[in-house]
Amino acid sequence: MKKKSRKKKSFIKDIKKTINRQLNGKDLASFTILEVILIIFISILFGVIVGYFINYSKNDTTKDSNLNEIVSTYNSIVKNYYGDLDKKELKDAAIKGMIESLDDPYSSYMDGEVADDFNETIDGSFSGIGVVIQTEEGNDYTTVIEVYDDSPAKKAGILVDDMIIKVDGEDVKGKTGSELAALVRGKKGTIVNITVKRNGEEKDLNIKRDVIDLISVTDKIIEYDGKNIGYIRIDSFAANTYSQFYKSLKALENKKIDSLIIDVRSNPGGHLQQTKQILSLFFDSKTVLYQIKSKGKTEKVYSYSNESRKYPVAVLIDSASASASEILASCFKENYKKVFIVGNTTYGKGTVQQTDTLSNGTTIKYTIETWLTSKGKFINDVGVSPTVEVNLTEEYVNNPCDDTDDQLKTALEKLKESK
Repeated sequence: MKKKSRKKKSFIKDIKKTINRQLNGKDLASFTILEVILIIFISILFGVIVGYFINYSKNDTTKDSNLNEIVSTYNSIVKNYYGDLDKKELKDAAIKGMIESLDDPYSSYMDGEVADDFNETIDGSFSGIGVVIQTEEGNDYTTVIEVYDDSPAKKAGILVDDMIIKVDGEDVKGKTGSELAALVRGKKGTIVNITVKRNGEEKDLNIKRDVIDLISVTDKIIEYDGKNIGYIRIDSFAANTYSQFYKSLKALENKKIDSLIIDVRSNPGGHLQQTKQILSLFFDSKTVLYQIKSKGKTEKVYSYSNESRKYPVAVLIDSASASASEILASCFKENYKKVFIVGNTTYGKGTVQQTDTLSNGTTIKYTIETWLTSKGKFINDVGVSPTVEVNLTEEYVNNPCDDTDDQLKTALEKLKESK
C-alpha cells in the first residue's frame, strides 16, 4: 500500500509541475486564447484524475478495512478465546454466516455429505461401483436393490438382494446408507473389497471403482388407441442430461412415434445449459428460449440450432417442477404450435444460482441472476400454469402407476385427438 501511495503523490506532483510550466510565472492576461484553453483543459484533466485517485483510494481502503476486520476478529478469537476451538469450524462458520446474511432461500453453504450429494446430482456422475442400496426396517445391514448395467458391481457379480456386511474388512452393521456409500465410493481405478451375504453364504468381491453416470432420463413408448406416443421423463437437469435425452428422443423417433410426452414433474431443475440444448432440438435459431436478467441488463437466449419438430407435444408439470423445468415448460407453452401443458402450476423459482467448491471440499451456492420466460414474464413465486389443469387422485398417491395417473391419461387423450 505504501508503494501505491508514493506513486499517486508523484503522479499528482508531475501534473502540478506541468501546469506551473505552462504558467511560468506569467499573468493569465498575457496568454493567447489558445494557451488559455490549453491551461483550462489541463486543469480540468488534473481535477478528474485527482478525483478518480481519491475515490479509488477510498474504495480500496474500505475493502481492505472490511477484510481486516474479519481477519482481526478471527485472530483475536484464536488468540484469546478461553476454551478449545477448531480453526476450520471457525472459518466455516464465517463463510456460512455471510451466505445466511443474504436472506435468500436459494443461497446456501453445504459441507460434508450434503455437498457431495449436491455435486453428484449436478455433475450427473460419481466414482464408485454402481449400485443402489436401501436399509430396510428391522435390518442391521444394507441391501442392494439395483445394480447399474455395465457397472463395476455388475461385472464383479453383485446381485439384487445381496446384503453388504463388510467393506474392506470393516463390519458395516448399523451403518446408514450415506455412511456406507462414503466407504464404498473412492477414486477411479482403486479397488474396494465388498463382502456380501447371499442365501446365507458370505462372498468376498474385489471391485475396481469407476465413474458411474447417474441416469436422469428414462423413456418408453405408450401404445394408445392405435397411436405410438413417446414418453420421456427427466428427473433433473444434470451435466449429462442432454446426451441422455438426445439418445432417448432419437430412439423413440426411430420407432416412428406420432407424438411425445415430456414429464418434468417433481424435477427440481439444474443446469440451464442442458435445458437450452434440449429446447434447441425443438426450436430454430430465431426462437428466444428464455431471458437472463442480471445487474443492469437483460440477455435473450436463442436456440442454437436449426432443428425443429412438428409432432404434438405434451409437457407434464406439477407444483414440484422448478427452475430449469419451468424454463422448458414455459418455452413450449409460449412457442410450440401443437402443445399441451398438463398438470398443476409449477413451483415458481425464477432465479439462477452459481456454485463454487472451496478448497476444503465445501460448496457455496448463491443467487446471481433472475430468468424470464421467452416472452419476458417473471415467474418467481408465481409459477407456470398448465393449459390443462389436472389433479392427481388419492388412488395415485396410494398406488402410483400409469393406470392411476390421471395427468398422464389426460395427456395421452389430448395427443390422440391432436392432428
